[in-house]
Amino acid sequence: MLKGQKSIKMKVVIVEDEKLAAERLEQLLLNIDPKIQVVQKLESVEESINWFAGNSGFDLVFMDIQLDDGISFEIFDAIEIGAPVIFTTAFNEYAIRAFKVNSVDYLLKPIDETALANAIQKFNNLFSGQLNFGSKISNVFKQLSQTYKERFFVKVGVHYQSVRVKDIECFFVERKCTFLKTKNGRTYDLDQSLDQIQKLVDPGLFFRINRNFSVNINCISKITSYSTSRLKLQLENFENEGLIVSRDKVSEFKSWMDR
Repeated sequence: MLKGQKSIKMKVVIVEDEKLAAERLEQLLLNIDPKIQVVQKLESVEESINWFAGNSGFDLVFMDIQLDDGISFEIFDAIEIGAPVIFTTAFNEYAIRAFKVNSVDYLLKPIDETALANAIQKFNNLFSGQLNFGSKISNVFKQLSQTYKERFFVKVGVHYQSVRVKDIECFFVERKCTFLKTKNGRTYDLDQSLDQIQKLVDPGLFFRINRNFSVNINCISKITSYSTSRLKLQLENFENEGLIVSRDKVSEFKSWMDR
């Protein structure tokens, strides 16, 4: 057990389709705390659904996201699991950021023993607080399964056309109306507010820099200092004096650019 690690007798289930990875995880858990008991190792979505349907009494589930016969989210579509989950995954960072707030923890492969010990300690702390894990896990999978808008259907005179989100350079507000600007310089008005749009598009692709602008990370051509605590952006095909990162968003913006 690592120094300072809180010990609690717990029963663990591992959902992992790679046998060697499951065995290594089990050994790491025993290294951290010999009181941990791995009661079952499951390899697929189907096997997991069948096992969880007839078993209970376990305290914690370690679950890989991508399994041979599907993704582990399908398990939760078929059956309710009341225990908390620690994800062990190489899943992309956007999904990780989506569920990090509500999940017990996530571990990127290859799993580091110290990170694993910290995750176990986090579980112990939460478990001792008797939080409603069932509700939290439900929120995790709602966020993970979220899909983002791929196109906007816009009106051009008496005609309509579909604009792909990846071709949009920015969204902006002008004279209380909302517009999108494409990479080829076309501007279209939208019915949604900027607040609504921000919930529809991938937060890994678009960042709301201030009240009036949300920009595509792939279209930022230059970033310069603006006053002592703000930043000014230049987009590839759109020049506007309003492309200033608000003071309260600078830190978050830097993290977004550096992820």
